[in-house]
Amino acid sequence: MSKHILSRGCLTASAFFLCASLAHAAPTSLSADVNATLPELMGVYKHLHANPELSNAEKNTSAFMAAKAKALGFEVTEQVGGYGVVAILKNGNGPTVLIRADMDGLPVTEQTGLKFASRQTAITDTGIESGVMHACGHDTHMTAWLGTAEQMVANKDKWSGTLMMILQPAEEQGNGAYDMLQDNLYQRFGRPDYALAFHDSAGLPAGQIGYTSGFALANVDSVDIKIKGIGAHGAYPHMGVDPIVIGSRIVTSLQTLVSREIDPLDSAVVTVGSFRAGTKHNIISDNATLLLTVRSYSDETRQHLLDGIKRIAKAEAMAAGLPDELLPEVTVQSPYTPATYNVPEFTEQMASVFKAELGDDRVQAVKPVMGGEDFGRYYRADKRIQSMIFWVGGVPADKWQAHLQGKEELPSLHSPFWAPDAQKVVETATRALTRASLTLMSK
Repeated sequence: MSKHILSRGCLTASAFFLCASLAHAAPTSLSADVNATLPELMGVYKHLHANPELSNAEKNTSAFMAAKAKALGFEVTEQVGGYGVVAILKNGNGPTVLIRADMDGLPVTEQTGLKFASRQTAITDTGIESGVMHACGHDTHMTAWLGTAEQMVANKDKWSGTLMMILQPAEEQGNGAYDMLQDNLYQRFGRPDYALAFHDSAGLPAGQIGYTSGFALANVDSVDIKIKGIGAHGAYPHMGVDPIVIGSRIVTSLQTLVSREIDPLDSAVVTVGSFRAGTKHNIISDNATLLLTVRSYSDETRQHLLDGIKRIAKAEAMAAGLPDELLPEVTVQSPYTPATYNVPEFTEQMASVFKAELGDDRVQAVKPVMGGEDFGRYYRADKRIQSMIFWVGGVPADKWQAHLQGKEELPSLHSPFWAPDAQKVVETATRALTRASLTLMSK
């Protein structure tokens, strides 16, 4: 392991400490220690799964997890950037390692059939009553976070430094990391040297780790286009200006942004997820609204897409003959979710650590995705931080085999049917995060 790592540019000052730690590490597998804690951890998982809370409403979840961290001896601060929790464990001199887990559930009515399935309901911020479910697996994230905290406490004689463990609210709305940073996270608790997180995966077999160097997840922008028109009777369309026709032209023209304006080797997505207009068959409305999601990796591509959306919306309205005062209103919601970037050398080094702990066959490089994850904000706030997020497969073994044989379609994240092999996810993630932390802060 050390020969491989020391060949990857470890002569730089910023990498010297990490490479020295990696080169001298001779770890014994954490498997037995982690497996001994799994019955208790799975009890925590089932509680979290059965009691999810929506974004910015994680009151009970944060209090429950904060109490667990306090019982382990962490110095815990609650209500950081909303319901965020920061748990600090200082253990002598050394680097600071940040480990983040997100807490929020989704407005999804669970249909997994699990005995501990969520039966919670809530009112969303748009006023809709819905079931609530951990359909993105944040319950596994929190459970492995706790498992890692337990292992780091049990192994305090093997490391030196500061462990900075974060429970983040509102990841699903993209504002949780932003709010914690706006609440002076680094100023109050210190800037980490390293930042780690994982996400369960509905596209990998349970217990498999996937990692991506460089851009791993995309910028995510939500864009609203409010189109104005001139209402009229449906039988006399020449008496008005139809915003539905204008909107349809905008939808069609937006397709050229990616296909004709973005380098084919770059990555970008513009999707119109909602088109609302009208009240009755024979009435031409005086307004319509388009709701878009916009995905990219680089800041330059992001800006080109946003500028292009505004240009196209304005041009189509002008082509329909609308005056300046009736041109569309284009709103880019703030804050947006920035692209998540895995520092390449650090990512490859951590992949080697995972392989040493779990075996080469359980760790593989995977392609980046256009999904969003606001974990990237912790790195963007200070690019001296070495940062990585990785995937942990959650698809149960029998379902994975059936899928490979073409016998079963797999549910995705955010599906009401997503039921990962939680024990395998928690075991794998706990071992990976613990081994990484022990290596980074090795004595």
